[in-house]
Amino acid sequence: MKNNVLVVLMMGACFLQEPTLCAQAGSGQATASANKDNQASIDQDVSLLRQDLRSAKKQLIAANLKLTDAEATKFWPVYDQYAAELTKLGDQKYALIKEYAQGFGTLTNEQATSLINRSLALDEKIAQLRTKYVPIVNQVLPGTKTATFFQLDRRISTLIDLQLAKEIPLVQEQN
Repeated sequence: MKNNVLVVLMMGACFLQEPTLCAQAGSGQATASANKDNQASIDQDVSLLRQDLRSAKKQLIAANLKLTDAEATKFWPVYDQYAAELTKLGDQKYALIKEYAQGFGTLTNEQATSLINRSLALDEKIAQLRTKYVPIVNQVLPGTKTATFFQLDRRISTLIDLQLAKEIPLVQEQN
């Protein structure tokens, strides 16, 4: 488990380095054309890293959620559906991080307030998604395994969020 968590943290750290690059790209250090090319490259890199992170997360869950063959047959399609919905919310999170990085150094009070409000609304959507899936997962797994799945999901997400928090500078640091 410790080795798997380290893999997730390493991948999360790589993913999280990209917003810094976004901020550099938007800082006026390059031409508009170079910025577009750089941003497209960053978006592609982040997409690949997020895909690797989702794969590692699934492997972590598989390694730590002890399922019978019958449970696994029922659980993994539900997990894939949940992961797809979670990915859409992750897309929104990345868009917010990108917007923050691109505006870093010039954010107004209104922009900063808008970003935090949208970030908090996104946190609520993620919690609502988990709440929606508890009874769905519980239809294919017993309660203890349902709880274990959501514990694992939250732990992995928390580790990634901690890495994000570490890498994203505070708004006040833009001055």
